[in-house]
Amino acid sequence: MNVLKVDVLGKALNDYLAGETNVKLIVHSDITEPEELPAAYFFRDFNDLPELEKMALDLCRGEVADLGAGAGSHSLVLQERNLPVTAFDISAGACAVMHQRGVKQIQNKNIFDLGECQYDTILMLMNGLGLVGNPEGLTEFLQQIKKNLKPGAHIIADSSDISYMFYDEEGALAIDLNAEYYGVVTYQMEYKKVKGHSFKWLYIDFNVLADYAAECGYECELVAEGENYQYLARLGLPAKI
Repeated sequence: MNVLKVDVLGKALNDYLAGETNVKLIVHSDITEPEELPAAYFFRDFNDLPELEKMALDLCRGEVADLGAGAGSHSLVLQERNLPVTAFDISAGACAVMHQRGVKQIQNKNIFDLGECQYDTILMLMNGLGLVGNPEGLTEFLQQIKKNLKPGAHIIADSSDISYMFYDEEGALAIDLNAEYYGVVTYQMEYKKVKGHSFKWLYIDFNVLADYAAECGYECELVAEGENYQYLARLGLPAKI
């Protein structure tokens, strides 16, 4: 098995766009058995999106930064609504796919390097808060992103509470409080027998998110809850008096 620091997601997305309709990634993690992820999941149109993602798109206003944009499905919806949107993704292959699909503004950058531009909405979907990696990354992100927020701007993001995965047979929550936060999962993607680099992904309980947000000076609102312990949150800085 090859283990390389390659853009396996970008490769899979490009193959799918080129006509290989049965493209599937294998997702390895440190908490579950490997799972298949069809590339088609990144190419959904608005009607195929879950309700939380539809709701998130309806909340977008003004100039939007779509972080971790993938194949650009959310950005394309916003463009159709005549909202100026910039799609950010660390995957060069994903950026190439977005260009082919008609996304107008694309930045091949990670979420900690958005430059100096300011936005009215920061959008982070498909468990988008996971992009920060861990609670420490969340604090760093919330502090850094302040310079990219226009007055009155908000962050629209979703995540999940995965504590349900850590209950033992007797129904007790089996979490080591001295270990890393239980919602930090290590992932590695594989495509055509090639593995990409491993990375950390954060799933965070809303109450914990609200605590971190408050420490960074944000107000945090639970917008809605969905299936599988998912939720949609809105964060913003309080208005200056």
